[in-house]
Amino acid sequence: MNSFWIILFHTYLNKLKSKSFIITTLMTVVIVLGLTNIQNIIDLFDKNGGKDSIAVLDETGQLYEPLKQQMKATNNDIKLTQYKGTEKEAEKAVEEGKYNGLILLRFNGEQLPEATYKAMSIADSSLFADLQIGLQQVKTMLAASKINLTPEQLQKLYEPVAFDKVALEKDAKTEEELNQARGLVYVLLFVIYFSVIMYASMIATEVATEKSSRVMEILISSVSPIKQMFAKIIGIGLLSMTQFAVFLIVGYYSLMSNMDSLKDGFFGVYGFGSIPTATIVYAVIFFILGYFLYATLAAFLGSLVSRIEDVQQMITPMTLLIVGGFMIAMFGLGKPDAAFITATSYIPFFTPMIMFLRVGMLTIPVWEAVLGIALLVATIIALAIFGARVYRGGVLMYGRSNSFKDIKQALELTKNE
Repeated sequence: MNSFWIILFHTYLNKLKSKSFIITTLMTVVIVLGLTNIQNIIDLFDKNGGKDSIAVLDETGQLYEPLKQQMKATNNDIKLTQYKGTEKEAEKAVEEGKYNGLILLRFNGEQLPEATYKAMSIADSSLFADLQIGLQQVKTMLAASKINLTPEQLQKLYEPVAFDKVALEKDAKTEEELNQARGLVYVLLFVIYFSVIMYASMIATEVATEKSSRVMEILISSVSPIKQMFAKIIGIGLLSMTQFAVFLIVGYYSLMSNMDSLKDGFFGVYGFGSIPTATIVYAVIFFILGYFLYATLAAFLGSLVSRIEDVQQMITPMTLLIVGGFMIAMFGLGKPDAAFITATSYIPFFTPMIMFLRVGMLTIPVWEAVLGIALLVATIIALAIFGARVYRGGVLMYGRSNSFKDIKQALELTKNE
């Protein structure tokens, strides 16, 4: 057993001190800090304090004030300024950076407003959309006055219809709870996806590296291949926990210190103020089980290749399984109760992401989550037994071997030992 712990801690410490791990961790920490400080970064580079300055050339003399009032209601970050010069002078002011854009107001043949928007670039579709909505409201009011509609009648006409949603299922989540769950599940799905795909690939590469350097020949003379496989899986698992602990600590404190600036964005819509304990527990369970499922798969696939260059080709089917589960989960965010989502949540290779999606967004019976976990554990055990046999023979195979037919050869070598 001592040899098992030696390999485990050697794998962990060797990867922990590697330049690639340190650089990756630092880069990810910078990204986390950037995302949680995004509003401060935008304000730092925005010389107008987040406001868009628009010059208005009103040919009618009647549309500027109504439009200005509408824009205050639509988007207060758009500052309209009535321009007194000519169109050419206004265009030059835009080119010199005094304004973000220019809007020309005029009447059409029916004496209703129309406009032309000019800017150095028309890539900012949200700014154009806000201006268009404001002008549309002005046009609606003028058209209503022409047919003698009172402001009260116009308000009634555009008043949203009362349309409530009521869930008949007992203990069903409210709209607010669903938004919170959707945001949390969205974030954690990315965490599960990237962690599994990154660390499983690391295990396969680690095994192939040792084989290519012939270190494996020395190792198998003193330590059984099965011990090697599980020592590497657990060692890199500890490495992933260490890295994620750093990300979570940095992200949590940075998020808490910038919550005021983020409350109107993603966190304002979804919110993370009251995360159910059960959801966190399920997230940890499915993260760990998903890791062991794909790590075991990656270890024995990595044992079949002798060159590092062949690793990616060998683990491509595994990668496609992870991507497939992630894409299904992304679809399920909008329809978590679809029959297709329910069925695929019991497929072990998809369970870590899709069953977690269901338990996070729906109120499902506990037995369904337990069944999904049981199937996942059973698959891991079966894969570990089969993978250990393949790994045991695979580490003895050298030469250009990157075909799945080599699994049969690896099993034959295991029998002949």
